[in-house]
Amino acid sequence: MRSSLLGLFVLAAGWSPVGAQEWPSRTVTIIVPFIAGSTPDSLARILADGLQQRLAAAFVVENRAGGSGNTGIAAVAKAAPDGHTLGVSIVGPLVINSLLFAKMPYASEKDIAPISILASQPSVLVLSPVVAANSLEGLIAAIKSKSAPDTFTYGSIGRGSLSHLAMASLALKAGVTLAHLPFPGSPAAVTALLRGDVQMAVMPAGSVAPLAAEGKLKLLAVTSPQRSALLPAVPTLREAGVAGVEADAWVGLIAPAGTSEAVLAKIYKEVVAVLGSAAVVERLKAQLMVPIASSPAAFKARLREERDRWAPIIAAGGIKVD
Repeated sequence: MRSSLLGLFVLAAGWSPVGAQEWPSRTVTIIVPFIAGSTPDSLARILADGLQQRLAAAFVVENRAGGSGNTGIAAVAKAAPDGHTLGVSIVGPLVINSLLFAKMPYASEKDIAPISILASQPSVLVLSPVVAANSLEGLIAAIKSKSAPDTFTYGSIGRGSLSHLAMASLALKAGVTLAHLPFPGSPAAVTALLRGDVQMAVMPAGSVAPLAAEGKLKLLAVTSPQRSALLPAVPTLREAGVAGVEADAWVGLIAPAGTSEAVLAKIYKEVVAVLGSAAVVERLKAQLMVPIASSPAAFKARLREERDRWAPIIAAGGIKVD
């Protein structure tokens, strides 16, 4: 009787030990909602390689760009919840887009199962070489000394992107007015910085740190709460004089809602093992990323924190995409 009740409880909870043991039973597709070569794409391919080696199964990365990441994440949300379709995403499609778009093709809280924040890359406030300032304090003073409020322009990797919202938050906290010029991605935004078409931006460190090392750009501050071990000489925004702006560029792994807890647990276990390998740590370090491997619960909590952080900034700036 006791064993029968236990069996009924297990089935009611959706736990399937057989399903967990059999995962993966066929090719696993990891959907990336951005173009090949983007940070989420690079991380997805590192993860796919590691999982394939560990499990002797096929893992393929599929790029489904479009709709500011909504197209790819919608595909994950609508896939069969059996662990054979996963997604790798940044904060935009999972949190920010729901604050920007009037209509969404999915609801993250009910259609997506967070598995783990895989890794994080510091975002940095970067200056074009045409700007004379060499510190955040000097930059703010220069902006405030101009009579025209839009004399200084900042670039971003798209309207509503983390780089856009981080700069909007920075301007709000610093009490300055800046003009925004969005670009379709990091390469175009970096080119604009190099040419002086825009004076500043908040960008993923990997896209600008090598150029700063060559003296072609200036790194003023990281947007993380603490200094990055990968950029130890660069102060935080708080240290540089502006508190309350945090914008880490993390990348997370998700599955369709309804995926069994047993399968999710096995995926998480294997992901932790991959991210803990010395070879993967070195590959991430080369891209200025550090492994995180947060628990599903911690990932869910982070998504709530991100929503609470950006909703007031978006409302204050009247930022909308459609």
